Amino acid sequence: MTLTIAINNQKGGVAKTTTCLSLGASLAEMGHTVLLVDLDPQAHLTLSFDLKPKTLRRNICDAFLANSSLLSVSRESAIFGLDIVPGSQDLALIDKLIYGKKGYEFFLKHIMAAMGDDYYEFIIIDCPPSFNALTLNALTAADLLIIPVQCEYYAARSLKRIVSLAKWVQAKTNSSLTYQMLITMYDRRNKICQLIFDQMQQDLSHLLYKTIIEVDTKLKESPAFGQPITHYAPNTRGAQQYRALAKELVNHG
Repeated sequence: MTLTIAINNQKGGVAKTTTCLSLGASLAEMGHTVLLVDLDPQAHLTLSFDLKPKTLRRNICDAFLANSSLLSVSRESAIFGLDIVPGSQDLALIDKLIYGKKGYEFFLKHIMAAMGDDYYEFIIIDCPPSFNALTLNALTAADLLIIPVQCEYYAARSLKRIVSLAKWVQAKTNSSLTYQMLITMYDRRNKICQLIFDQMQQDLSHLLYKTIIEVDTKLKESPAFGQPITHYAPNTRGAQQYRALAKELVNHG
């Protein structure tokens, strides 16, 4: 049975794409089959695999336009068990094309269902950092929403928005959706980080992953070299922490 995970926060710069890439690679390293889906028009996840969206003949847009199956637009990565469905700037147009059409919220779910459950154990979707038709499709298709969040002043406001969205999706299009929060870019030397983290533990402990992703310069570097952290710098703190997250996910969901 495939577990579909959407990774989203309405606030940008929270390591959303880094988490998608690093978690996917960590799961593949454990022996699981993983498909990453780049649903962000910025296509940063695609670029992280050293793929140039403008030169690719097929991408996720073709699947939305019913010209291709999800499998036919997927590409193998250099990591065994880890494949990617590339994104494109044209996703911004796709978002406008599908919005308002009958059942548009379920387009991605139908595309994934047509692929079947035999190919991948995990599908991880990198969502746009905004609420639009593509984000709604991702959350409608997902079993689990992972919300990356920084321990900073504006975190509470962005969390309220994404949690409200998740609850709306639960009520309208996907009653089985669950959500968890992942602390990212945590700086132990920053007193504000510590204070906000302590407050989040008090108020949201039931929603927080035990794993914390700390600040690591290698995490920022790895996409530029077309590799996840587990391959670019496998012995670093960042690699170890994303491996821990993968284990926590597999063991506890």
